[in-house]
Amino acid sequence: MPANFKKKGEFPSVTLTVNSIKIAAEVAATQPDREQGLMFRASLGKNEGMLFVFDEIAYHCFWMKNTEIPLSIAYITDNGTITDIQEMAAETEDNHCPTQGGKYAIEMAKGWFTANGIKPGMQMQGLPR
Repeated sequence: MPANFKKKGEFPSVTLTVNSIKIAAEVAATQPDREQGLMFRASLGKNEGMLFVFDEIAYHCFWMKNTEIPLSIAYITDNGTITDIQEMAAETEDNHCPTQGGKYAIEMAKGWFTANGIKPGMQMQGLPR
């Protein structure tokens, strides 16, 4: 991991809720934090993830360069509605883009959303404003 990268526990955190399930989310709300994301992480805990917060509503795309673990991503509007859920393979440069503009995205371990019955149209609670 590059020396200037934050380690787990060095990002701000928030507790989110979706479908009565609590998520411990690290928050990437600055450009450097969003660029780093979950790069070079070896694992995520059961209900742990990273929430990406953007300054504007837009079509924010993601890729998995230097990301060692496969992830699932949910794209979320500014009012907390999940619009898309996608699976992302580790160590790829494939673009993953939402079908609607949004202000948030959350990455969880691959398959987490399916395993917990989370689908587009559901509401994510506790998002920072």
